[in-house]
Amino acid sequence: MIRTAIRLMTPNDRAAVAFAAAPAMALLLCVASAPAAAQTSESAAATTGIGEITVTARRREESLQDTPIAVSALTSDALRRQQVFGTDNLDHVTPNLQFAAYGPLTGNNSAAQVFIRGIGQTDASSGVDPGVGLYIDDVYMGRAVGGVMDFRDVASVQVLRGPQGTLFGRNTIGGAVLVTTTLPGDEFGGTLRLGVGEDNLWDAFGALNIPLTETLVARMSLGARQRDGYVTRVSDGVDLGNEDSYTAQASVRWRPSDRFSVIVRGDYTKADENGSPYVFAAINEQQAFVAAVSVGAGCPGATFPPPSVPPTLVDPRCANDATYDLGPYTNGGTAPVSSTLENWGTSLTAEWQAGDRVTLKSITAYRELDWGGRRDADNTPFVILHTDYQTNGDQFSEELQALFEGGRVNGVFGLYYYEEQFHDFLQVPFAAPPPVVAMGGQGSRDYQSARIDNDNWAAFTHWTFDVTDALSLSAGVRYTEETKGIQIIGFTIFPASSPTPDPLPSTAPPLNVLPDPFENSFNATTGSATVQYRWNDSFMTYASWSQGFKSGGFNQRFNAPPPGFIPIPFDEEEAETYELGFKSDFGGVFRLNGALFTTDYDNMQLIYRLGIVPLLFNAGKSSIDGAELEFAYAPGDLILEGSVGYLDDKIEEIAVVPGTTATVGPNNTLPLTPEWQGNLGLGYDFRLGNDAFVLTPRIDYSITREQYFDAANTVETAQLEDVSLLNASLTLASGSGSWQATAGVNNLTDELYPVAGNSSLTTASGYAEIIYSRPRTYFLTLSYDF
Repeated sequence: MIRTAIRLMTPNDRAAVAFAAAPAMALLLCVASAPAAAQTSESAAATTGIGEITVTARRREESLQDTPIAVSALTSDALRRQQVFGTDNLDHVTPNLQFAAYGPLTGNNSAAQVFIRGIGQTDASSGVDPGVGLYIDDVYMGRAVGGVMDFRDVASVQVLRGPQGTLFGRNTIGGAVLVTTTLPGDEFGGTLRLGVGEDNLWDAFGALNIPLTETLVARMSLGARQRDGYVTRVSDGVDLGNEDSYTAQASVRWRPSDRFSVIVRGDYTKADENGSPYVFAAINEQQAFVAAVSVGAGCPGATFPPPSVPPTLVDPRCANDATYDLGPYTNGGTAPVSSTLENWGTSLTAEWQAGDRVTLKSITAYRELDWGGRRDADNTPFVILHTDYQTNGDQFSEELQALFEGGRVNGVFGLYYYEEQFHDFLQVPFAAPPPVVAMGGQGSRDYQSARIDNDNWAAFTHWTFDVTDALSLSAGVRYTEETKGIQIIGFTIFPASSPTPDPLPSTAPPLNVLPDPFENSFNATTGSATVQYRWNDSFMTYASWSQGFKSGGFNQRFNAPPPGFIPIPFDEEEAETYELGFKSDFGGVFRLNGALFTTDYDNMQLIYRLGIVPLLFNAGKSSIDGAELEFAYAPGDLILEGSVGYLDDKIEEIAVVPGTTATVGPNNTLPLTPEWQGNLGLGYDFRLGNDAFVLTPRIDYSITREQYFDAANTVETAQLEDVSLLNASLTLASGSGSWQATAGVNNLTDELYPVAGNSSLTTASGYAEIIYSRPRTYFLTLSYDF
């Protein structure tokens, strides 16, 4: 009944429910619970240097060193100190995390590819769930696009590695990234920050705390960032990879008593950019589309059939490597390109300490997402394959928690509901021979419209029992039900330059119409358990077991009628992890944390090519073994900090998918899974003028071994060499910390390396594209706290 009512609401109605429902739901849960008390925290916090770090990874406030979970915690000071300016920089300082921008299929700069310990997802389309959960102020972000964001008013970031579910609202198979924004302060004040740099960079940010009454405080912030692109299209001079974004955040906290509080948050982000900085990587001169457009353009020596293009002839009429490999910062495409994003949301968190042992909490949230990405996939003047992706939709979620703290027994019981509706439009102009030869290379255009309707509900609980002061036992269980629904209309327009029919046709060949909505349901029961032992005040060890689950769904892309006119489905994937870890802290000067783990990854969802179309299939089973080590050493004014991660993944079983291009083999490695990854940061505070000023030089070094960006391990688009990055900065701050100026350089050694790639070399379209890193850049930032 409740689900049906919500589905009938408009987006504006659901937004109103997000504000109105939380207090009532919290009250209902309150009545059903026994009286009791626990103080929880909305964010992670830390003192400077090696001081104690408090995390909320287990839904309660506790020391990082007492938490038997592999978690990295970064405060706002640590993020700034290590030059982590956004989510896509997190992998520079976090072991076994890869956080890449530029979704390879979407053409959108904000599309996140997040992998933790070898588990993630490269497909950012609306019908596919991310493999790693991204949470903003405890609200799950349902889509990968929008996951790449700047850290402008962020209090902390926590990265939890391994399957999460018995403590979190949404089941996340690979891990979770928890971003917590800054709460309103009790006193009037704020922050101003201005940054300038190379490529006409300017970055402005301002935040203001406003105490309204003794019980009501507010905070508002605005930010803007612009920077020129670093890849130039020779056809029109457009700079690709530019930045042009604006953000706004607001929060209000009402605390009428020590036992009850309400926090209302809102955020808005808008980006309008030229397009992702893809360049030509390779082309297969023996593929049909490549030969057809070359013959249609009059390329000397090109034939179709059989498909063949002279590989070494430099001629603009020939689609080959010799003509269009223009280097890492030059693009040869001519099709329209762009990357747009409009992302906003609001949430209401109500928390009531109902007694001496129980705290009740409700998190109600509503978000809307509108994005677009247009790309010239072949990066040549030919119409070999282009994409134009436009998506809009919304999500609604409600999470109820009852937190219990009873001395030696602590636990949480939660209920979670999530639903989303998205409407995707995808147009793909491509060269479909043989007509493309006769028509001089005009090609065809696939049009696909998909309506996606998903919902999820779950119940979870997790409890910890302190058997003695040294020994603790924890266990949790989660039950999840998900429903994935889709409705698709698709047809082909010839030639590609013809306008899209309005209204859409109902009967006209070649037509692939799936008029009925298709639905599939998934459910799973997953668990976790931990044994923790504290040997002394300095050293703790733990052993844990956890299960993860990510539901299946339907592929929304195709360019031929699917078998039986049913959208091609894919099943759920599962992970099971065993972990041994330790946490050690010696005298507040040296901290060393580590973990060993092994994961069985079953029914993994990977991309295969069915013709020219990238589709998600269940690819088989793999095992992932690994280790992590994090340390910090801070004797006085020196700080030395770093981490190292190791991964050894092996594909043990390969699923054969009929009709697809063979992309995954037993010797392949999982995408975005480098064997070694590490970082090291060194800084020293020089105190000047009787501590009136502090001068801090700092260097940060990170290294990532070779990795592939797809399951096929395409060498033309892979990172085949180790990447060593060196950043340097010099900060001058007042002794009170009220102002500071930082001059820095990113990529000091001007390293050239790939950051994303996409390949269709083994299909008829025969293209491959790649994005390289931005060259060395300089910046200057001034900030003032008042």
